[in-house]
Amino acid sequence: MSTKIFVNLPVKDLTRSRRFFTDLGYAFNPQFSDDNAGCLVISDDIFVMLLTEPFFKNFTRRSLADTATTVESIVTLSADSRAAVDELADRALASGGSAAMDPFEEGPMYGRSFLDPDGHHWEVMYMDPAAVQGA
Repeated sequence: MSTKIFVNLPVKDLTRSRRFFTDLGYAFNPQFSDDNAGCLVISDDIFVMLLTEPFFKNFTRRSLADTATTVESIVTLSADSRAAVDELADRALASGGSAAMDPFEEGPMYGRSFLDPDGHHWEVMYMDPAAVQGA
């Protein structure tokens, strides 16, 4: 059985978030999207539920992180090449995101990061497959 992952993130403006991620080339599953939630499809097994803040609060007793000053998580996406890392990060910046950290290169890994319009921290990373096979 394949395990699916559903990352849940609170958003202030669901329409703006949907537009941002659509501009990055992703789609939304309408079956699990409505006025309170957008089911962002990353892959066949990875989804990000973008939930309006009031709706998100129904699922926790804890306070929401203020992403202007704190980080609640870093969501990392893999890419097939260095060029794909740059392409996605550049699209994020052009679509209203902001740079989170400087680009990094560590051995066979290359990555960039950005903050989405709600301040959630995303990384895009490429790892040379030859380095993984040799591990």
